[in-house]
Amino acid sequence: MARKFLFLFAGLIVLVIVAASTYRLWGDRLLRVALVPGAPFSAPAPRTAASYTGPALWYDHGTTGAAQPTGADVWPARPAERQAATFFVHPTSYIDRGQWNAPDGDKGADDLARTFIGVDKGIFAAVGPFWAPRYRQATFGSFLTEKPEAEQALDAAYGDVAAAFDAFLAANPTGPIILAGHSQGARHLMRLLADKVAGKPVASRIVAAYLVGWPISTTADLPALGLPACTRADQPGCILSWQSFAAPAGADYILKPYDAGRGLTGQPRRGSPMLCVNPLTGTSGPAPVPAAANQGMAKREQTKDGKDGALTLVRPGVGATCSGAQDWRGLLLIDGEPDLGPYVLPGNNYHVYDYMLFWANVQTDAGRRLDAFWKR
Repeated sequence: MARKFLFLFAGLIVLVIVAASTYRLWGDRLLRVALVPGAPFSAPAPRTAASYTGPALWYDHGTTGAAQPTGADVWPARPAERQAATFFVHPTSYIDRGQWNAPDGDKGADDLARTFIGVDKGIFAAVGPFWAPRYRQATFGSFLTEKPEAEQALDAAYGDVAAAFDAFLAANPTGPIILAGHSQGARHLMRLLADKVAGKPVASRIVAAYLVGWPISTTADLPALGLPACTRADQPGCILSWQSFAAPAGADYILKPYDAGRGLTGQPRRGSPMLCVNPLTGTSGPAPVPAAANQGMAKREQTKDGKDGALTLVRPGVGATCSGAQDWRGLLLIDGEPDLGPYVLPGNNYHVYDYMLFWANVQTDAGRRLDAFWKR
């Protein structure tokens, strides 16, 4: 019996080694085969602001209040006239390769989107009503290919986000606004800023734009967005962005497509630094910030049957440093390797946890910038 066990164990080790070697050699190709749609692009019917008039196409339609992680400080309720409405665009939750854009009512994509939104909603609902649209997002495989269908899928997804934003403005014609997104959501908000905010009256209403988990070139993108980078903690009307990695960061799979493309200004991104605002301080610059400045990380507990449980605020959190332009080109490097869950990506990439790593600090940042907005 013992010998059979040893043979079985040895066989499993061999399988793991073979699988790891195969991924190192063919990983990108395997991912493309598994996740990039083979079907032709079929454009979804376009939507307008009228499509988003009611709550049907929203995950949150001006929701007030949200559950806070266990252990989080309870923020006092702000009077209605001192609140800000948040427009939040969730990250990619559709991974099917059957089509390029998520269909309406896909349960898997909806459930995962609600999980993502549920983590971040508590940050921004502390300062006012929270709005999160449903949009026919580009499937995950769109980011793994140079097929023209991928860009068409992203354009279609952006069309939904833009229509939802028009409806959001119609429902919130005055008062301060926070824009927040993650990953694909941040990509769409970049375009939204360039198209619908830069140089327009609504720009004066922006408290802050949190474009998290998507690379923004400081030279080829930022000038087109109509708002500056946040350089002070009490600065309203500015942009925050960061991409979380533990050192050593293996970011070639991000930097290669970044360097190959052009920014929103039309200029090449090659060699340009990425915008990094340290969420621990709300300021830019390469100075290291110690873990003592982290007010708490959000961790999703697991139930006994392996399902996602409640959020808990974990203290102490991690420190973080915006890397210089000459090394990791503006990635946010965290101290250590915190255990927030099993979804750390290759290259020590903590992309999934960009908000969770600094949950309490981002909540404080939003409130502080809103106070500064009113003082201005």
